[in-house]
Amino acid sequence: MEALAQTKFVRFAPRKVNQVLGLIRNKPVEKAFEILSFTPKNAASVIIKTLNSAIANSGRLKNMSGLKVKQAWVGQGPTLKRMRPGPMGRGMPYKRKMCHVTIIVTELAPNEIKKKKKQVKTEKQVSAEQKPAV
Repeated sequence: MEALAQTKFVRFAPRKVNQVLGLIRNKPVEKAFEILSFTPKNAASVIIKTLNSAIANSGRLKNMSGLKVKQAWVGQGPTLKRMRPGPMGRGMPYKRKMCHVTIIVTELAPNEIKKKKKQVKTEKQVSAEQKPAV
C-alpha cells in the first residue's frame, strides 16, 4: 500500500530541497529519519514533517518499520518578486522561490527486509574462549 503526502508553498528554493530529498530516496523510513536528523540543512525540518505525514497517511504511525520512501520529489512553486534598493535610486529586482514537496512511502517487499546477520567469530575470539582458566 502506498501513501502520499504533499507540503505546498514551502519557502525554500527547489534546488536546495532536492539536495536533501536525494539523501532519503529508496531508503527505509527509520534510516531516512536518522539521515535527516543529522543533515545540516534547514530544508530537512520541512522534509521530516512531510515524511511524518506520509507515514500517518499509511496508517502505521505507531509502527513504521517495514516502510520505505518509494519516491520523493520537489516541484517549482510560485515566485515572489521583490525589489532591493540599487545605486542612484534604482530598484534591483530579485526573486524569492517556493516549492512543493511530495513524498510517497510504501511497504517493503519481503525480499527487501534485511534480517540481522549472525556475528561470525574471528580466530582470536575462538582461541580466547578455548583457553583453560588458570
